[in-house]
Amino acid sequence: MLKELILKTRTCRRFVQAEKIPKTALKELVDLARLSASSANLQPLRYILSGDAQMNKKIFPALAWAGYLKDWPGPAEGERPPAYILILADRTVSEKVNCDHGIAAQSIMLGATEAGFAACTISAIKREQLRKTLSIAEQYDILLVLAIGHCAETIKLETVKEDGRIEYWRENDVHHVPKRSLDEIIITTF
Repeated sequence: MLKELILKTRTCRRFVQAEKIPKTALKELVDLARLSASSANLQPLRYILSGDAQMNKKIFPALAWAGYLKDWPGPAEGERPPAYILILADRTVSEKVNCDHGIAAQSIMLGATEAGFAACTISAIKREQLRKTLSIAEQYDILLVLAIGHCAETIKLETVKEDGRIEYWRENDVHHVPKRSLDEIIITTF
């Protein structure tokens, strides 16, 4: 059951922009992150939620989409995410977040999939631009932005080919994502 959820939880980069995500749903996703593991239980993560179309228009230009797709500037108007969750670190709680934001992002993505949404975790962020745009206080480090919405693309997992290339690609409007084999990533078993 968990494996099935993980297989369905794919990074989506094109959304049905017109289908809004309720703020209650965004809060429920953040609650999953809140309840997840935190290094030393410090819980230094903080969140900014946006389901507002005008605010989303301000957030979008600060994000970079799909680095391997060199000729693609990101989702077009109508395919942009209707919601965002920003994951921040509060340095007054802890100078380090270790892997907390990765755990939180995965919890949010799994929850989004279970709720019938899709998500994209974005770390290629123009942080200072976003900080100014949203008036984010200096005590917060911007770690990740999660785009949330209903998926408007087909995503297919592939096995990494013999040439070893791991770059994703688009073909016939299908987004292909190569994954290494289990035998390749397990070094040894005792």
